[in-house]
Amino acid sequence: MQASNTMTASNGHPLDTSDRRAIVPVMPLTPEQLAEQALDLPTESRARLADLLVESLDAAELGPIDHAWTAVARRRRDEVRSGSVEPLPAEHAFKKARDSLKR
Repeated sequence: MQASNTMTASNGHPLDTSDRRAIVPVMPLTPEQLAEQALDLPTESRARLADLLVESLDAAELGPIDHAWTAVARRRRDEVRSGSVEPLPAEHAFKKARDSLKR
């Protein structure tokens, strides 16, 4: 009797197990572990991942303030990407904000 070379993954898709080296147990990642891995991605990949995550949020669960902030974030993202505005380094922006509060 010949052994089967397929198994079923947790998502229901078949796995080819004819090459035993291909089987790697996958442990679920915590959000912190996932974030740690994501922070190692190149800048463009992190930006794309952030876009995908924001867009995946269920709009029905967002309140009006969340919708407003999402619109602002997308507008600012698009302005930076188009080159119509130039982002400031955080330390410069914080110094500017602190200086304005001293007046």
